Amino acid sequence: MKKFRLNMPFVNATPPHGSGLKTSLLKRFRLLISSLKAWQFKPAFGLRTKVILIASLLLALPWLGYNYVLEMEKLLRQGQEQTLIGTTRAVATALNERPNLFNEQTSALQSVQKGRDLYAYALTSPVTLDGVLDDWTDGTDKLLSYGRDDVQFSRGIYNANSIRFRHGIGRHGDYLYAAFEVSDRRPILRRPDSVRIDRNDHLIVAMTTPTGELQRFAVTALTEGKAEIWSLQGEISNAEAVIPTEEISGYWRQTDNGYNIELRLPLAMLGNKLGFAFYDVNNSQNREVETIIGTSNTNHLNRLGTVLVPSPDIENILKGMGHTSTRLWVIDRHQRVLAKSGDIQESNGVWSTSVKYGNNDNSWWSAFEEKWLHPIYYRYLLNEPQAFDDQIKDSAQLQGVHIYQALQGRGYSQWRRSEDGKAMILAAAYPIWLSDNVMGAVVAEESTVGIQTLKNRALEKLLNAMLAVILIGTVTLLLFASKISGRIRRLRDEAEQAIDSQGRICQPITPSANTDEIGDLSRSLAAMVNRLGQYNHYLENLSSRLSHELRTPVAVVRSSIENLSLQNQDEDSQRYIARAQEGVQRLSTILSSMTEATRIEQSLQGAEKEVFPFNELVSGCMQGYQMAYPEQAFSVRADDVLMIDGAPDYLAQLLDKLIANAVDFSQNDQPIRVTLTRHGTQVRLVVSNKGPLLPKGMETQLCNSMVSIRTQDKQDKPHLGLGLFIAGLITNFHDGQIVLQNNVSLNGVDVVVTLPLCDHHRSEVD
Repeated sequence: MKKFRLNMPFVNATPPHGSGLKTSLLKRFRLLISSLKAWQFKPAFGLRTKVILIASLLLALPWLGYNYVLEMEKLLRQGQEQTLIGTTRAVATALNERPNLFNEQTSALQSVQKGRDLYAYALTSPVTLDGVLDDWTDGTDKLLSYGRDDVQFSRGIYNANSIRFRHGIGRHGDYLYAAFEVSDRRPILRRPDSVRIDRNDHLIVAMTTPTGELQRFAVTALTEGKAEIWSLQGEISNAEAVIPTEEISGYWRQTDNGYNIELRLPLAMLGNKLGFAFYDVNNSQNREVETIIGTSNTNHLNRLGTVLVPSPDIENILKGMGHTSTRLWVIDRHQRVLAKSGDIQESNGVWSTSVKYGNNDNSWWSAFEEKWLHPIYYRYLLNEPQAFDDQIKDSAQLQGVHIYQALQGRGYSQWRRSEDGKAMILAAAYPIWLSDNVMGAVVAEESTVGIQTLKNRALEKLLNAMLAVILIGTVTLLLFASKISGRIRRLRDEAEQAIDSQGRICQPITPSANTDEIGDLSRSLAAMVNRLGQYNHYLENLSSRLSHELRTPVAVVRSSIENLSLQNQDEDSQRYIARAQEGVQRLSTILSSMTEATRIEQSLQGAEKEVFPFNELVSGCMQGYQMAYPEQAFSVRADDVLMIDGAPDYLAQLLDKLIANAVDFSQNDQPIRVTLTRHGTQVRLVVSNKGPLLPKGMETQLCNSMVSIRTQDKQDKPHLGLGLFIAGLITNFHDGQIVLQNNVSLNGVDVVVTLPLCDHHRSEVD
């Protein structure tokens, strides 16, 4: 079926604002409604989505804050670096020009020969003289090995089975401790009845006194246990020159591989030189010395090696300066430690106090933060400081660029990893001057645990603040968006309810008093709907006005044509008069149709309803239709007793319009089926005919005013498309609904009218 253009007999009538104004306003109004719907409900561009996107920009605030904290961390590191250099400068200043604190002879050495020049490590506890060397691991096992390169005399060829030993010395309190682990395949002890002490394995200890004189001691043993200590006043072979002494204590312990010796001697008797030499006797018969191996030559003062014992005076100076939060070292020009103070595990920098005592808050927020927020922060965002180990491998010779620069006379600092790689250590060194000579350096070390902890606390507070800002901002924006969205939704609902499907104004839009853009839009829409209402009212009254105004001219034309027809006219004139009479008749029919819809709509406003059986009305009307359309077959099926509250006359007109419409589009050999049934609390009237299908998109428009889809072969009389429009008016008056649709078999059209049952009948049926 083709779709035809609407036939409007009043197309020459000019409305006050132009013939295209209503169409243009309606298009704009509906476009605006669709835009409001898209703005409100389209997921990709919804207002809430846009607000969430805008709120997500708040995530840039933590990023900016994080970078700010990183910059502050850099400044704190620089501040810690400058502070540490200042600490080393202050300590070095306290040690400058104090020659009594430095051993002149050891300072004058051009180089230190490891193994010959000895270094006494600081011991954390006194050594038990029992020949067991387990307690010497306190200094991370600082025992040095002596072998082929340290042989001073040998009667035969030195081999792997010859004597060798490991040796180390340490200081604790006022004593110097020495340990020896000797590998000897044939240890020979002194015989009880022997006068001489050199006819067996023995140890010679040579040292200088504080006044610089050479002093020698011999260590022997009759059996395992307390060692015999002899002071040598001359040759060891001269029994009269060997005198027992109690100043030095020792212990001789036999082992599977040889023997161990532990010694203790007072620091007060020790100068700046010290040496040890083992005399090995392997033949128990002749008891001659076959090998001499030692740290240095113990027979001559000038051949002794030097010994460096950490200075208690310097340690007292360091402790008196109170730098307990910094690990301090004082080294000589050969990079050997003279004194040490502080612990690297406690050296959190200048902020150690704030790190230790900075958080004493016991509030509920702190508990919540500690239980819920911190685990998230430290799992994904922050790194918690780890316990680290940074023990110096060998304090006999510290290494580092900063130490090298300080011994060259320049203060220097550097960052390095801890020994286990778990922390960053800041080290600074500054030279100690004696006149124009560098006597040593002060080395200070601190970890960055304090800075890292402060950074973490700053980031915690920043993240807490940003989280609060984001939550508050997001909630505020969502509430704001919800408010705006609600206003837009209300405006959309008012716009949808303002105009019905026929384009009539149902109710005005209440203008908003708000002064924002939505308020302006509301007022503009209200003004638009008001103008549409005025124009719609004009159009609704236009047909009745035209009908009233045209009836008189039509009557004049009809009377004139009738008068002409009474006179004798030729055949051609009679034909023209007949055509004119036919046109006047069609024009009268059009005028009647134009006023019919208005008349019915006005009469419906005063119509009274009554309760009556709708099934009887339908049955009675269908009998009349059978006589009115003798060539058309009908099929009727109605349920018993369907009471409704309505106007019977108008419902009969409704049925007239539906049957007339069905007859026009029905195939004569196919019956028109009328079905009346009850569906719950409603009555359903279905008028079905087999014939052409509804054009696509016209299902919802056929009940509009002056819409027709009849073809020319159906146009035996004027049709303005008002039949279904009138049917829709009557249905709406009865609070019902009318729907046009193609049937399931797609061979015809169904018109479905749904009306409510009356309350009394509905309760009886229930």
